[in-house]
Amino acid sequence: MNWLPNAAMAQIKARAIMLKKIRNFFELRDVLEVETPSLSQAAVTDVHLHCFKTQFVGRNISESPLIDGGVPLYLQTSPEFHMKRLLAAGSGCIYQISKVYRNEESGRFHNPEFSLLEWYRVDFNHHQLMDEMAALLVMVLECKEPTRCTYQEAFMEHLNVDPLTASVAELKMAGAHLELGEVLNNETDKDTILQLLFCIAVESKIGQIQPCFVYDFPASQAALARINTQDPRVADRFEVYYKSIELANGFYELNSSEEQLKRFQADNVTRKNIGLDEMPIDKKFVSCLDDLPNCAGVALGLDRLLMLATEQSHINDVLSFNIDNA
Repeated sequence: MNWLPNAAMAQIKARAIMLKKIRNFFELRDVLEVETPSLSQAAVTDVHLHCFKTQFVGRNISESPLIDGGVPLYLQTSPEFHMKRLLAAGSGCIYQISKVYRNEESGRFHNPEFSLLEWYRVDFNHHQLMDEMAALLVMVLECKEPTRCTYQEAFMEHLNVDPLTASVAELKMAGAHLELGEVLNNETDKDTILQLLFCIAVESKIGQIQPCFVYDFPASQAALARINTQDPRVADRFEVYYKSIELANGFYELNSSEEQLKRFQADNVTRKNIGLDEMPIDKKFVSCLDDLPNCAGVALGLDRLLMLATEQSHINDVLSFNIDNA
């Protein structure tokens, strides 16, 4: 039986060097490293994220036994909710390097368990955070300074359609040449169509020479970001792409418990309508948001970053043990 790791020892050493550089980067900026739980009684409601679920069947020694069947727990898809609770409690600027889990297919850029760098900067907006992230990418990847464009500009350049004003029919017409067939023709949700077109027609074109920040995503894709005060059609959200790889997702963070609860509830309505299980809303997280300081945050996939830094073509080549070898 083959028991060997997936990654060569050179890749394992390269990861250690990369992590050391990242920790030094934040130490020089006086950003505190923190650690938060991988398991939670709540989960994300995002229809595009799928959690691993388990049961806690033990008991709290100081309290009564747990209910029959135990308590459902979810492996976290991101440390975001707990990190924001720390921010609301007064932690100041923080970062975390953690394992996160998404119950999705494995492939060239995906493993169900992966490493994430997430950080939050108090009194930064998303543009200031892009400046800092650009410095980190240049340091780790030894690449040119990243470029920037809006989501609208990216669509106009590569699909000749305005994603903020186009109808579903107009978007389908703009993507007709991509030969997506029934996948595109049968879809009725505008955001799903936008994401499909972006993935196929935009991601493969931008950020080929140097990383590219795409910002001002449609307000309907705000997730946990604020709506832009100058243009309510867009959210204060950005993503980073390099050589056809999505590296990071960042927000100028929403700090309204009322608005966030509405978004989570709307997610669960959508989940129910498309046949997915509704997810338990993290009420402790929602409750902390009114005390969340003005801040911006971003999550960066470290395995993908290492792929780019060491010029590997498959995520398996930078993992000590992938899901099939774990």
